[in-house]
Amino acid sequence: MSEPLDPENGPPADPNALPIVEKRRHQRAVASSHAMRAIKAAHAAERSPLQRFADALTRIASSTWFFTLHVVWFAVWIAYNTGVFGGTPFDVFPFGLLTMVVSLEAIFLSIFVLMSQGREAAIAELREELTLQVNLRIEQEVTKTLQLVAGLYTRLGQRVGEDPELTEMLRPLDPERIERELNEQIRAAVSRRKS
Repeated sequence: MSEPLDPENGPPADPNALPIVEKRRHQRAVASSHAMRAIKAAHAAERSPLQRFADALTRIASSTWFFTLHVVWFAVWIAYNTGVFGGTPFDVFPFGLLTMVVSLEAIFLSIFVLMSQGREAAIAELREELTLQVNLRIEQEVTKTLQLVAGLYTRLGQRVGEDPELTEMLRPLDPERIERELNEQIRAAVSRRKS
């Protein structure tokens, strides 16, 4: 005979089901982690030589020693060309050659950084889509589990409480409705900012 149900606490937990639930949760976490790494690894393997160079240059340009090198370079350049070291200046004030070199460096660095960021943004979009699909799947499973529990609860002669939140949870998720509501909220926030 089954254990009686407590209306306040719900059905008793099945100790045999807990290891399965924990095992499934662990499997999902591992699968999600592998999928996230797989996306990054697949994109890293498909990089062209130019993209590899762009990634390496971006790493170098974002380092502390790169910043320090530039500070020292600018200081020595300006000091030498203002006569601090007593040599003959080759780039007198307003340092046209230095300006041109720095401008060209900035142009090329920004192009390579944008290339790296574009690739990273594409990977991030794939990860977001994967996360969304996994979350939607989990939501479907949770809703189905709640429906099964509610069905078992009523079959055992118990009455499911009149809880509006529970009633909402028992309904399947409508991603399109959520998207419409979010778009309406965004439009309303934008129109409030404009006015």
